[in-house]
Amino acid sequence: VAWKKFGAGETPQTSGLKGDHLVGKYYVAFDKAYKKEVAGLMEVGLTKEQAENQASIMLEARETLLNWEKKETETYALWEKMNGWVYDGFQKTYDRMGVNFDKLYYESNTWSLGKDIALKAVDKGIFTKRPDGSVWVDLTEDGMDEKLLLRSDGTSVYMTQDIGTAILRYEDYPEVEKMVYTVGNEQEYHFKVLFAVLQKLGYSWAGHCHHLSYGMVELPEGKMKSREGTVVDADDLMEEMVRSAQEITENLGKLEGINEVERDKLYEMIGMAALKYFLLKVDPRKNMLFDPKESIDFNGHTGPFIQYAHARIQSILRKHDQDLSNEAQNVEINTFERSLQLKIYQYPDVILESAETYNPASLANYIFDLVRDFNSFYQNVSILQAESEELKTYRLQLASVVGKIVRSGLKLLGIDAPNRM
Repeated sequence: VAWKKFGAGETPQTSGLKGDHLVGKYYVAFDKAYKKEVAGLMEVGLTKEQAENQASIMLEARETLLNWEKKETETYALWEKMNGWVYDGFQKTYDRMGVNFDKLYYESNTWSLGKDIALKAVDKGIFTKRPDGSVWVDLTEDGMDEKLLLRSDGTSVYMTQDIGTAILRYEDYPEVEKMVYTVGNEQEYHFKVLFAVLQKLGYSWAGHCHHLSYGMVELPEGKMKSREGTVVDADDLMEEMVRSAQEITENLGKLEGINEVERDKLYEMIGMAALKYFLLKVDPRKNMLFDPKESIDFNGHTGPFIQYAHARIQSILRKHDQDLSNEAQNVEINTFERSLQLKIYQYPDVILESAETYNPASLANYIFDLVRDFNSFYQNVSILQAESEELKTYRLQLASVVGKIVRSGLKLLGIDAPNRM
């Protein structure tokens, strides 16, 4: 509706904007126009609720939704075109983040299933249809309230769509033991309702649905709201991180022998590591403050710090190139080596713990601790000047194993481990 009113035919090509950014622009434009109209109606004596329901732009949006559900030609074609812009933009972001999905479920395909199920549940007496035609479920016995499932005009709501999506997922993957919804903690009540509704509908697997209530991420500037346009786009944030990685790396002056293409790849690796690790090192259930400057610190609790340690290990192994396939014999180890070796043994248990608790922070913090122990070992023990060849071999083997674990652990977190920095 906003694009038709204010867009003047603007496209990603004519505007130079990514498709998702362009559509987001009109999402904000709609909200601004809607609030302005509501304020005007309240000035002439309407209540806030009356103004919100009578605002012409909202009435037009509701009519458009009805036309979309009927697959009216013009409305549906515009929806497909703008959806195409959004998904094209999303894909560019996902590719840069290294994110992929096995299967995508679209609300546009699941709402009709949810609507059919809601209407059948009315016939069975599970849900209730009110005189205005709206459909509700009563969850008061479950400690919740009554929940709208279909509006009076027959259009669906988020809950209806989520019912359809959940059912489709279990039909597609009946062997799944548990379905985990990783969604912000602001939606805790929504998922309590969803799981309760699915149980009322008789789906035995509803008890195996789990909401991983993700803490909200804020920037130093404060909370972000996409509807109001007070957001930092992921694309802009990634670009800022990569740019910061370039500045810091160039200032360190350790890029000799690395060509321009490799340097650009390195900046990307470091920038994305800074972003991902800073988010993943915090328990997902906790709210957090993402500080871009702090996340890129090569000496802090950061992804680049871990990457730098990995690059150092690879440099050591290149300098002392020798066969490490045979286990070192009759070696007495010191406190630093023992601490590092014990830390290495913990790796499988940490992976298991992270998986069972849905908490990548356990793994992220383990890798940091491992690197910190390695640095302590490296600063206090000489590899090159070891007392014997056997001890030198052992210490190189120890460094090699640490490097492999760091590389493996970072990969599980979706982070690359460069061999040179």
